[in-house]
Amino acid sequence: VQLQASGGGSVQAGGSLRLSCAASGRAFSSYAVGWFRQGPGKDREFVAVIPWSPNRAAYADSVKGRSTISRDDEKETVYLDIGTLRPEDTAVYFCAATRRTVRSRSENDYDYWGQGTQVTVSS
Repeated sequence: VQLQASGGGSVQAGGSLRLSCAASGRAFSSYAVGWFRQGPGKDREFVAVIPWSPNRAAYADSVKGRSTISRDDEKETVYLDIGTLRPEDTAVYFCAATRRTVRSRSENDYDYWGQGTQVTVSS
């Protein structure tokens, strides 16, 4: 499966963004899709994951309560809505897909990766 992340941009603190991860390939609905991010000088970290139905999504503590991950299997797209953005949310955001695990927070469990989209939050 091929993934393409989009929707990044520059926003003021307190604003919101919707990131999209468009997939192409077979059986998209059978993949768990995760979002990860890598800030300047930092390691890549888990943000959120949405499993195949009917399993529940999971979020990193850093975004829990102000973000929502969702999927539209007909459109083969996963969305990440992040609100109340903070400067520390500045990062390149990547989406990734796997069928090996339902709700992994480890990037090592993901087999397919998109190219990343830059999010910059200014104070």
